[in-house]
Amino acid sequence: MAHNGQGSAGNVIAALCSFFIPGLGQLLQGRWILGAFQFVMAAILWIILLGWLVHLWSIVDAAMFKPRH
Repeated sequence: MAHNGQGSAGNVIAALCSFFIPGLGQLLQGRWILGAFQFVMAAILWIILLGWLVHLWSIVDAAMFKPRH
């Protein structure tokens, strides 16, 4: 039985991946462009100590993702 909705095990795993590397959860969900964008933005913003904003967005976005059917 596959769960693809919000709160599914896949979203929890994706959120955990994004916790460690921003955008990795989106990559696992097949959202390559958003994942790459979040990774690059977090890397750039960490230089001025604001990367945590994108990092947090990445985690929440991966957890709340609902695939379109």
